Amino acid sequence: MADREQYRDMTITEDGKLMLEKASTDGIETVWDRYRKQLPQCGFCELGLSCRNCAMGPCRIDPFGEGPQKGVCGADADIIVARNLGRMIAAGAASHSDHGRDLVEVLRKVSEGNAPGYEIRDEEKLKKVAMEYGVEIENRSVEEIASDLAYAMEEDYGTRKKALTLLNRAPEKRRSLWEKVGITPRGIDRETSEMMHRTHMGVDNDWANLLLHGLRNALSDGWGGSMIATEVSDILFGTPKPTESTVNLGVLKEDEVNIIVHGHNPVVSEMIYQAVNDPELVELAKKKGAKGINLVGLCCTGNELLMRRGIPMAGNHLMTELVIVTGAVEMILVDYQCIMPSLGHIGACYHTKMVSTSDKAKYPEMEHREFHPENAKELARELVKEAVENFTNRNPGKVYIPVEPVRLTSGFSVEAIVEALGGSLEPLINVIKEGKIRGIAGIVGCNNPKIKHDYGHVTLTKKLINNDILVVDTGCAAIANGKAGLKVLEAVSMAGEGLKAVCSALKIPPVLHVGSCVDNVRILVAVAAIANELGVDMSDLPVAGAAPEWYSEKAVSIGAYMVGSGIFTVLGPMPPVLGSSRVVELLTSGLEGVVGATFAVEPDPEKAASLIIRHIERKRKTLGLS
Repeated sequence: MADREQYRDMTITEDGKLMLEKASTDGIETVWDRYRKQLPQCGFCELGLSCRNCAMGPCRIDPFGEGPQKGVCGADADIIVARNLGRMIAAGAASHSDHGRDLVEVLRKVSEGNAPGYEIRDEEKLKKVAMEYGVEIENRSVEEIASDLAYAMEEDYGTRKKALTLLNRAPEKRRSLWEKVGITPRGIDRETSEMMHRTHMGVDNDWANLLLHGLRNALSDGWGGSMIATEVSDILFGTPKPTESTVNLGVLKEDEVNIIVHGHNPVVSEMIYQAVNDPELVELAKKKGAKGINLVGLCCTGNELLMRRGIPMAGNHLMTELVIVTGAVEMILVDYQCIMPSLGHIGACYHTKMVSTSDKAKYPEMEHREFHPENAKELARELVKEAVENFTNRNPGKVYIPVEPVRLTSGFSVEAIVEALGGSLEPLINVIKEGKIRGIAGIVGCNNPKIKHDYGHVTLTKKLINNDILVVDTGCAAIANGKAGLKVLEAVSMAGEGLKAVCSALKIPPVLHVGSCVDNVRILVAVAAIANELGVDMSDLPVAGAAPEWYSEKAVSIGAYMVGSGIFTVLGPMPPVLGSSRVVELLTSGLEGVVGATFAVEPDPEKAASLIIRHIERKRKTLGLS
């Protein structure tokens, strides 16, 4: 295990540094320790040159040309790299889209009266989205509309349609381009299934054709499964509005029962939120010696509660092990995605009770208590009661909450942004035309132990806002910027003069938290709306995306649907594609002539910011803006 000084170089956050020291003292192995033990990592895999798609392998291509240049089946480096990237996109698209399917199931159950505790919280949005799907809303009950909408959304997952419904939100120029290139997504599940088919041995062996279908697969996520997930979450749990809260490990409380929700799906966390506010359970907590019950979020399940309920956030992906090390957590409830298998073992080293809740996600050393719409309300109450009873098992000598929490503002849905602008996007468009805001950048994605924790997100964000670029962020990036104090009005002091003036007038921070990682689609919706207002394509606008610390297959899908939608996107870690110069050339330059945008890779966030600034200035010049 690394010594304490080495740990201090792994994160920019004070709570992270202090908890890494405590983890070392307590003998707890963390993600950084395991990463070091893996070094050196496999060079073939890093380059994308290994293949185990069939039992004739595993095969690898020698990047130096001295060994095998083709796999057993005859696939060369270009084919193998494209296959591997295609399968990463398919896995990422499947993950976010399946999240959407789970929410549609709850919507359907609510319409049938079979989901106690759940309800339609935003009837206006229900009707708006229903009209987009051609569902009749006049003289019909909310339940009837919800039932038909759920059915129509389920149809988008299938194979019977020629195009996904929500593609109509994209500018006509963009939809025509997709049709011309042949990448219009037809069915959410269809495109993922077809990618797995194409990458089977003996099917699609044209590397460029594989990558084009990768874009189609990713678009089925961005304009399909993820967009459905966000819209249905808003319908069921409420469309976010600006709300004040706090972030970092300081949100835990020594004198209260601490319950943490972790994962990505708000179906579980919303029921836990209701249960922790049950007066009987609060009274039970007081009888056990606690002052109350403190609900806290981790990762994107936490973001969902933060955006809608103002529930505080303990941290992002690389903090998930360290929150247990505080010794102050009675229970962690997980659903799925970005949940390390190590958590159950670490929980057993303290008094923390670990509970998995999804039928598709079980973990080592966790108790499994499955949530379904029919039983969620009752089960949530049972689990909160067990967490309260676990408070008496806490060892005060192991408790260490190292910092004070930081304030932040979240809840900037597209609807909330439009409302802040007075009901129209025109004021935003005007300040972009005037040059007070040079452009917009979406900073998204994960944490990765290969990059100093939160450094990529925060450094990139600070440089962009200093250059009058409005930043919108999601997921782990959003929490990084929140911990760094960039999500309060006072942060305008770090912005350029133009952005500072706009944010001060609107009384908003220069970095807008728009949601969980599935809510990256809010960025698509906003950019599409601006493009429609101006009568241009999305690729014409001074906008860009970035994922400075990405690690997951979901992030590959997100990046691909951003580029496929015409948004230049900068990645921090290099994807496993360097084994094929042709694939690299297509992704970093060739796609410009196909979809009007490309990827760039730059692990140094200062240099990544310069790439984004230059891109935005080029787009301004092309549009004739000062």
